[in-house]
Amino acid sequence: MGTAPTEVLAFPNIRAIVRDNGTAEVVVAGNSRVVPPGDSVQDLRNNALALVVGEAQTLQRPVRVQIEDPEGHGELIVHPDNKIESVSYEPRPARRRAEAPETTPETIAPTVIDTVPVATPEPSAAPAQPTAAAAVKRQPWPPNPVETEPATETPELAHTEAQPSAAAEEPQTTATVTEAPLTRRSLKETSFLVSAPVLEPATQGWRGTLTRLGYRMDPSAEELSEREDIRTVSQHWPGPRTIAVVNRKGGANKTPTVVMLSAILARYSGAATVAWDNNESQGTLGWRTEKGSHARSVLDLIDSSTELLSPATNAAEIAKFVHHQTADKFDVLRSDENEEGDHEVTAEEVDIAHQVLTRYYRLVVMDSGNTARAANWRRMIDHTDQLVVPVTAIEDRAEAARLTLQTLESRGGHDAELARNAVVIVSESTDAKRSMTGDALKRAKDEAQRIADGFEPFVRAVVRIPYDPALVNGPIRYEALQPATRRAWLAAAAAVAAGF
Repeated sequence: MGTAPTEVLAFPNIRAIVRDNGTAEVVVAGNSRVVPPGDSVQDLRNNALALVVGEAQTLQRPVRVQIEDPEGHGELIVHPDNKIESVSYEPRPARRRAEAPETTPETIAPTVIDTVPVATPEPSAAPAQPTAAAAVKRQPWPPNPVETEPATETPELAHTEAQPSAAAEEPQTTATVTEAPLTRRSLKETSFLVSAPVLEPATQGWRGTLTRLGYRMDPSAEELSEREDIRTVSQHWPGPRTIAVVNRKGGANKTPTVVMLSAILARYSGAATVAWDNNESQGTLGWRTEKGSHARSVLDLIDSSTELLSPATNAAEIAKFVHHQTADKFDVLRSDENEEGDHEVTAEEVDIAHQVLTRYYRLVVMDSGNTARAANWRRMIDHTDQLVVPVTAIEDRAEAARLTLQTLESRGGHDAELARNAVVIVSESTDAKRSMTGDALKRAKDEAQRIADGFEPFVRAVVRIPYDPALVNGPIRYEALQPATRRAWLAAAAAVAAGF
């Protein structure tokens, strides 16, 4: 008798709604259930589907759900075992649909009319239209322009170019013989290779769900933005690049910033990456990362620099002095952690260490101390290609960041250029965030936005990072972060890489 369809139709009144303003709800039998908030439209979609799956599991039968979001609307059948079937999905009209009629008649139709005055092709074209219309009805999603447009335009253009040649040959055969070499195109001017990039289908959100069900959907603007950030951080640049992470104030999130930038750049680019703790005394980079099988630091590397710079030394020898991060694929060069030591790294020693590291690594990310007057701090700036200024949503950390940039700008030359092209990374406060609720939480977000807006006119880019408990204490791991935090750090790394 087909009980499953009967059960589905008996429970049709479920709606999953995602709005532009960052809210969503699931309506069951007229009762509205608020969807847990997310940091993106994709998160809201996933949370809404989770509520619908829970409803199906409670009822122990499939349910039909009407979905609505800023990108389109349609119907799905959700089963208790998490299986999702697509009934229909209709994206909202996109800009390219409105633009296609404007460009096609102007560029293609006039050429066909002028060069092919005969009407013989029309009877053959007429029967093709019902077939195309029927295909659209069977496939309610928008067709991919990369797949459909060239197939219709190219044969027409090829046909129109052939017509004048045939017409010119009929009246004068002699002229045709002498002029043919002048009208033929050179083989150097054409190619059979397709140069247009192929747009990969969606993998995220409801569009990704429909793609996995066999309905090819174009990615959303959010997914395209993420793909572009990945492409940016995956580049390889000629020669090594050095990033300096600076702020005069302690607790400004310098070390987590160094770790996250190193992890993302190493993961996506595959380039050899090292995080270097250039603190005047005991830095915290070694405390927040994995320790290798030895206890060597930057002082040991400097002492062995002659051997490491020798042409006879192989690349694997650097492993004696750095600490490899097994999950995030970058190395750490620790600062001197001898509590009884009194050695301070000099400017000349910074030169030596930098020379060694840029022989073995393509990317060097430097942590720094809090004294902009120190010799090792100033020499670090001399080697820097991209400046990064982290700050938390606390006034004194933001003021210290402003003074750091002001100091560099006042020095002029290379230092001033670094300040103008700096990337400021504003992280929501981690000091008391875990105890914040309600209005206090909102005030912290507002303060982070106020600080970000304050820096924006003076630097190249400002990126906000949401609060994440995985960044507060202990070793930092990229995979331990929440999805929204990983996405924000990817955007920050792309902003940094765009300055190389």
